[in-house]
Amino acid sequence: MVTLENYILGKWVTGDGDGQALYNAVSGDTIARATTKGLDFNAILTYAREKGNPALRKMSFHERGLLLKALALHLREHLDEFYKISYQTGATKADSWVDIEGGIGNLFSYASLRRKFPDTPYCLDGENHQLGKANTFMGHHLLIPKEGVAVHINAFNFPVWGMLEKIAVNILAGIPAVVKPATVTSYLTEAVVKQIAASRILPDGALQLICGSAGDMLEHVSSQDVITFTGSASTGLMLKSGKRVLEENVPFTMEADSLNCIVLGEDVIPGMPEWDIFIKEVRKEMTTKCGQKCTAIRRIFVPENKLEDVQIFLGKALAQTVIGNPLNEKVRMGSLAGEAQRKEVKEQVQKLLASSQIIYGSLDNVEVIDADAHKGAFMSPILLLNNHPLNSKEVHEVEAFGPVSTLMPYHSIDEAIVLAKMGKGSLVSTIVTADKKIAKQYVLGAGTYHGRILILNEPCAKESTGHGSPLPLLVHGGPGRAGGGEEMGGIRGVKHYMQRVAVQGSPDMITAVSNVYQPGATGNLDTVHPFKKYFEELVIGDQLITEKRLITSEDIDRFADLSGDHFYAHLTKTDFAGTMFEKQVAHGYFIMSMAAGLFVNSYEKNPVLLNYGIDELRFTKPVYPGAEIHIRFTCKEKISQEKKEPTDIDKGIVKWLVEMIDETSEIVGVATILTMVEKRVQ
Repeated sequence: MVTLENYILGKWVTGDGDGQALYNAVSGDTIARATTKGLDFNAILTYAREKGNPALRKMSFHERGLLLKALALHLREHLDEFYKISYQTGATKADSWVDIEGGIGNLFSYASLRRKFPDTPYCLDGENHQLGKANTFMGHHLLIPKEGVAVHINAFNFPVWGMLEKIAVNILAGIPAVVKPATVTSYLTEAVVKQIAASRILPDGALQLICGSAGDMLEHVSSQDVITFTGSASTGLMLKSGKRVLEENVPFTMEADSLNCIVLGEDVIPGMPEWDIFIKEVRKEMTTKCGQKCTAIRRIFVPENKLEDVQIFLGKALAQTVIGNPLNEKVRMGSLAGEAQRKEVKEQVQKLLASSQIIYGSLDNVEVIDADAHKGAFMSPILLLNNHPLNSKEVHEVEAFGPVSTLMPYHSIDEAIVLAKMGKGSLVSTIVTADKKIAKQYVLGAGTYHGRILILNEPCAKESTGHGSPLPLLVHGGPGRAGGGEEMGGIRGVKHYMQRVAVQGSPDMITAVSNVYQPGATGNLDTVHPFKKYFEELVIGDQLITEKRLITSEDIDRFADLSGDHFYAHLTKTDFAGTMFEKQVAHGYFIMSMAAGLFVNSYEKNPVLLNYGIDELRFTKPVYPGAEIHIRFTCKEKISQEKKEPTDIDKGIVKWLVEMIDETSEIVGVATILTMVEKRVQ
């Protein structure tokens, strides 16, 4: 009998004893055992903190992002191997695609997200705050990678995606991970980590794997660690309440199974595209992964006068679902992850039957093809009906984690909102409607109890990723029963693994610490024009003070004619009584264009390849004819870019602070411009 290995302390080891038997969910055969007995969990966490953490923290966001990209490309070379193992979990090809390639897709998404961060190991958060009238004292927020380890305790339903979607975030943030997948499907997680370890892409200690019990691991966590948990709300509460977790105030992000719902809008009737979309979405969410998804639809709310029609249509749709061996191309729904899961689902359905009745499917019989319904963990889709949802507590409290959902009526959209919120906090809800007013009313009414709401109708249906698909750049989590945590969420997710520290001091000091020029800091004046410097020659704070230019009424008239902008305030003949202006005022865009004419060195070829854009452009004071304007032009930030092709020009993006200043030394306009700057050929 094969015993799964644990990847710890830089090597593969097996635990002591026989451990837990793991089964093929389709055939019922024993395929492996898993044990962590004898492992030193304190040493495992210490190894991550002392080996993996320093290595990742030294890297910039861009370097860490490129690690994720390399890892994703490497794992794609082993898809056939992963799919072959995934079938043993009861997953169909489509189910496995979501788990395996969906997980790899998360790596790609977070690799691309590196471009939203600076090319440093840390980053600023938000805007600066001037704390003194003379601009000599200021404050800013800095995000620094924590010095601990991310402990991921994952659920059985997504053994690949569950791991990759989390480590993508913590690695980009700069801290290592110890992954503890649910034991029942950990053999697939082990196969993926085998390939990750063999690739040598990640630094030593950046990723460790525990196949089996978590033992006393959470008794050794520290305040610099982060725990993420996916699973049942009861287990999450137990872990979150651990003595060490509370004593050390360890951040704990929980994504718990929830009673997610879908609502059919009052406007939708049979024959409308939205009707078919609704039926298809419910069937998909009931049968994908055999209903074993934290985001699966558990509660179906429809207008009372559509209840019978929905029941008929759903019954016909579910009857078309072929169940059996996922290796058979005709099969559309495989098995549950194991016999223990099937037993638990049936027990939960019995609780629901206290106030509901089965209108489709059977707890005792299921027709399968190319498999044995008794040896494998197969189960029929179960559609329940509850006619009195406002007076039934079970349907809003009990979750059967399988192909089970309950159909219920509502009498108004306000009542649908009340029913949706009776789940006491959910990961996701969907409203299917073609009516914008209904959509707005539902989102604003139910939003406080949901982490995500999908508005589904014909225009977006083809591109929609669906009710049950969390996306890397959007928050995945929910309030209340759903755990109260957040996962992924793009930049938001990365911040969970970083310490936010408020830094106060002079603009010069904040510039030195952050590596981003702060307004009011001392500039580096040089006889060499900044545009004549290659990317690596530029220093944060390099500054140019331009000559002055007199603004005339004729300038303003010519710009108005050239641009076509004849707004009344730019015309000399305007009666300015009752306006915000004293007389003819210069266009803000003219001042910005004039600024470029002052700071651009335009007559010789130089390392600046192109203007990349303008950010944060503001006009802060009117400019009248007779004003004299000069520009303070400062290198604010540098972001290196990697080559997409070997023949590409080696380059980076440089952000410049443009301050437009009048004869009274007041700033009349400010902007950040971006240029693409060539690197010197090595």
